[in-house]
Amino acid sequence: MDPQDVTTMKHLVYHQFGEPDVLAVEEAPVPVPGPEAVLVRVVAAGLNPIDWKTRRGLGFAARQIENRLPWTPGYDMAGEVVAVGDKVATLVSGDRVMGMIGFPADGGACAEYLVAPSAELAIVPEELELLSAAGLPLAGLTAWQALFDVGELEPGQKVLIHAGAGGVGHLAVQFALVRGAHVIATASADNRDFLAGLGVHEVIDYHQLDFADECYGLDLVIDLIGGDTGLRSLHTLSEHGVLVTIPTVTADEIVSEAERMGLKAHGMTVRPDVFQLEEILELIEDGDVKVHVDGVFPLADAAAAHHLLEGGHVRGKLVLSVP
Repeated sequence: MDPQDVTTMKHLVYHQFGEPDVLAVEEAPVPVPGPEAVLVRVVAAGLNPIDWKTRRGLGFAARQIENRLPWTPGYDMAGEVVAVGDKVATLVSGDRVMGMIGFPADGGACAEYLVAPSAELAIVPEELELLSAAGLPLAGLTAWQALFDVGELEPGQKVLIHAGAGGVGHLAVQFALVRGAHVIATASADNRDFLAGLGVHEVIDYHQLDFADECYGLDLVIDLIGGDTGLRSLHTLSEHGVLVTIPTVTADEIVSEAERMGLKAHGMTVRPDVFQLEEILELIEDGDVKVHVDGVFPLADAAAAHHLLEGGHVRGKLVLSVP
């Protein structure tokens, strides 16, 4: 079917904050791209912890959309360009693209079609399936920016990455290894072999060992858990070490405690950056990094995917496939 003939589409939406059952699939008009934008037929949308937190009305993104409900969630997507605006010279119909779109207030990735500025999209290399590509942007950029922009990781340094088998974590460990760091990760025993297969030097089973007893003199800690884990991680840093904490709800507390101890800690919020995304895609093309997709759910089963994601313990990424 010619995409120009399609006038309506299905999209995921919620009219109020709440449990996963507030998610519904509804009809909407297919959007029309402006002069510098493209229309993308979405093949898959990636899920991230921010999705369930925002759905519950928690965090900074929820504050930005609370007066704009109903809202279509999703920031990560991969698909195929089907129409381009008059001023778009970099993409053509048929291009396979991916990106982190609509962050944080617009969302919209969990839909059959979406409009995005051409400058926010990257070409998906042939080596990467669109289902896997959809799981990469937000988690990959979070890991990249935490390690290199904020953490300033250098070759030979020692880094501890909490929740190393999760969506952000499994990418962070691979990026750090590519950069030549000594990588330690916390994970459950079930994920030991998975992380060892990625090349992680030391895996600490948090059910059996206390990472604060096992680690000392670290150059960098990437805290993907927050709260008490972030606070206790401060004791593993060297005098000049840095902690980067991702969960926003406990970041202020951890940064304040670091200051009290004479140490450095930073909170951060991911930002879209297509140039960094292209650097990550080069690593995937070279075979140095892989995106692990733990589960694929159809759009109609988004509530089940959210429930699983909210429970934690997902290895790698969950992805919604769009019909």
